[in-house]
Amino acid sequence: MNFERIREKLNILADAAKYDVSCSSSGSNRKNTTKGLGDSSGMGICHSYTEDGRCISLLKILLTNHCIFDCAYCVSRKSNDIKRAGFKIQEVVDLTINFYRRNYIEGLFLSSGIFSSPDYTMERLIEVAKKLRLEENFNGYIHLKSIPGCSDELMREAGLYADRLSINIEIPTVSGLKLLAPEKDHKDFIKPMEKVKNEIIQYQADKKLIKSTPVYAPAGQSTQMIVGATGESDKDIMYSAVHYYSTYKMKRVYYSGYVPVLQDERLPALGTEVPMLRENRLYQTDWLLRFYGFDVREILNNQHPNLDVDIDPKLSWALRNMHLFPVDVNKAEKRMLVRIPGLGMLSVNKILNARKYRKLNWENLKAIGIAMNRAKYFMVCDSKDWERKDLEPAHIKSMILQSSQSKYQKMYSNQLRLFN
Repeated sequence: MNFERIREKLNILADAAKYDVSCSSSGSNRKNTTKGLGDSSGMGICHSYTEDGRCISLLKILLTNHCIFDCAYCVSRKSNDIKRAGFKIQEVVDLTINFYRRNYIEGLFLSSGIFSSPDYTMERLIEVAKKLRLEENFNGYIHLKSIPGCSDELMREAGLYADRLSINIEIPTVSGLKLLAPEKDHKDFIKPMEKVKNEIIQYQADKKLIKSTPVYAPAGQSTQMIVGATGESDKDIMYSAVHYYSTYKMKRVYYSGYVPVLQDERLPALGTEVPMLRENRLYQTDWLLRFYGFDVREILNNQHPNLDVDIDPKLSWALRNMHLFPVDVNKAEKRMLVRIPGLGMLSVNKILNARKYRKLNWENLKAIGIAMNRAKYFMVCDSKDWERKDLEPAHIKSMILQSSQSKYQKMYSNQLRLFN
């Protein structure tokens, strides 16, 4: 084996894979029952993240960065003058096993440029997973990228060996995709999603009748959208996300700020990266929709097509709906408690549990660990001496921002003292 050439390929193809952020390994329960390598159940997958939030727990590579398409936003586009490389199937298998044995990784995230044809590319991705499972007895986590335009038969086979499948929708709108990737058809992205959704449903139904039915993509499927390559608003992006969650039963939708890597008149200028804060606000909105009972139309609509950069989306919504506040924490249903800015699900559950035994006042709330710096403007309790004075939304926002700045300045000062 030419180790120097393998190292060179790894450098090229790991670097090319860094733009794909949809590599979360949560949600699988594949058991190691055959005394093989790895286990993706329970604590078997350990996540570690870079400072910008990207998962690095998996061996994350492309099979190749050769591609027959010329998508404007992609560093691997065929017209881009970059170093090209491609792994052999066995090389990826050997890398995965060797890295796993050295405790560098807990699993594999494998994507690829599309070479020759979608079916040919997908066949090779599946072959890697198949060899790991059947020849190496590898029970660790495997995430395969679905190739747009590949056959239903291949998508069915992929789910039998991979824990998670994902196909990146890439651009949030059909018009944006047509502008930046005119060779691609939006339908080619949808077809694999539909197939995976239907196969998951079918296998789950079969499992209830026949216990020996194999698991199919136990961690489900996900997708990713590029944010900021075209002019979509946050409303456009989140409405698309809601569609994919509801229609294709996505486990996750990921939002990746466009990083300008090529000069193209259709794209933002080089050096104008999408702020990480915009990604963060989209993820916060995603969280509110999935776990807090919000409807996307409450947060983003024609009057408010973009998220507030200064404050999080729940606080922004609350300031626009002051007629619903203050909320009495001793009487309100859980549905309204979770809408109080500053209260997470853990805090809400503490309140619900504590108020079974007594009426809660400010001291009680502080004692059970409720953060009051923003929540206090939106709730009342069994206290007479509270500070809420029917303030205007703009005033409340200003005070919360001031409080946040003071907190960060205090933290920064404390850190400086530690180092001096």
